[in-house]
Amino acid sequence: MILAKLAYKSLLNRRASVLLTLFTIAISVMLLLSIERVRIDAKSSFSNTISGTDLIVGARTGDIQLLLSSVFRIGHTNNGVSWKSYEYITSQRGVKWSIPISLGDSHKGQAVLGTTLDYFSHYRFAKKQNLTFNKGHPFAAINEVVLGSEVANKLGYKLNDSIVISHGMGNTSFHHHDDNPFKVVGILNPTGTPVDKTLHIPLAAIDLIHGGKASLEHEHEHEHDEHNDLVGHPKQITAFLMGFKSPLYTLQIRRNINQYKPEALLGIMPTVTLKELWEMLAIVEKILLLFSAVVVLVSLLGMLTTLLANLSQRRRELAILRSVGARPWHLFTLISIESLLTTLLGCLAGSVLYYLVIFSAGGYLQSHAGISVNITILSYYELGLIGVIMAAGFIIGLIPATRAYFYSLSDGMSIKA
Repeated sequence: MILAKLAYKSLLNRRASVLLTLFTIAISVMLLLSIERVRIDAKSSFSNTISGTDLIVGARTGDIQLLLSSVFRIGHTNNGVSWKSYEYITSQRGVKWSIPISLGDSHKGQAVLGTTLDYFSHYRFAKKQNLTFNKGHPFAAINEVVLGSEVANKLGYKLNDSIVISHGMGNTSFHHHDDNPFKVVGILNPTGTPVDKTLHIPLAAIDLIHGGKASLEHEHEHEHDEHNDLVGHPKQITAFLMGFKSPLYTLQIRRNINQYKPEALLGIMPTVTLKELWEMLAIVEKILLLFSAVVVLVSLLGMLTTLLANLSQRRRELAILRSVGARPWHLFTLISIESLLTTLLGCLAGSVLYYLVIFSAGGYLQSHAGISVNITILSYYELGLIGVIMAAGFIIGLIPATRAYFYSLSDGMSIKA
């Protein structure tokens, strides 16, 4: 207890250098915990880019290729799904809802997705969060468009602006549907998913702008059934999403889809495929882990440098302690306690900073990076990381403590006149 009290007073006496060391450790702990939290939640959020969807069905291709094209709007499928097959499959027992999607058009490099009003009711992201509107409402007419948040911000669109869709994906298109402009009626809130970079139009509009029976304006003027006008009767769609009344139906209907004889179809479970895709991108996770380790190592080396520098400046203090009867092991214990206290206080301060950073940046990470950060008490894993830092700090402190143990009055520690 006496040595602990002496160590505490010694730290107070050298508070300037101690505070600097403590701050370095606190920053490293904050960065370590934050990086680990982002790493873990990024993996979880990636797996929940689309959530609440039991199956994605498209033309038979690779699982990841179908996921990339239908969810991430990356690449494209050579074939689609006939509307007849879509109606047959979605009419099966156990199907709770379905969302047809049609891709292939763009606007200034941003993907255009043809769908139905069910998209805004049943599409989920992150942890089963609904799509919400920042401004406006879902499309209610065939010539209306709903923008993702990034599309609206990047291109500066507002409600009631007019937009012309182009044929084909990418930034360059040689065929613009100038005769069929769309009016912006809604802008979605940020989700951190590909939804933010997508323009949503009625499914029926896709067929009409590609040589349908009438222009959008003409069709809008002759509306008689809102549901049929927005859905239409397309010959083919890119893919469709499905949700079931019970998980028991998922595997059964997936097997039936993969064995469907009228056309070659593929049904994938997005959560499983997303995890497979993340495993292919495991290098990102390894880089974050490496960065975390480097941050902690640098802070501990900084603490070691400070302790050794302070030890040289404290030769007079240690000489006095030896002259009044302190044994070598007393000096060893004193320096060890000081390093342990410094590490402990740094870890506590770093934990507080960690919560401040996560609380402040949580909304930004969700809206701009799609990472849903959990603000909870430290898990056993995170407490284990702090324990490792504490142990490492103690071991680092043994180096100057060992040097102090072998000091003697004859080693230049005597008080000079």
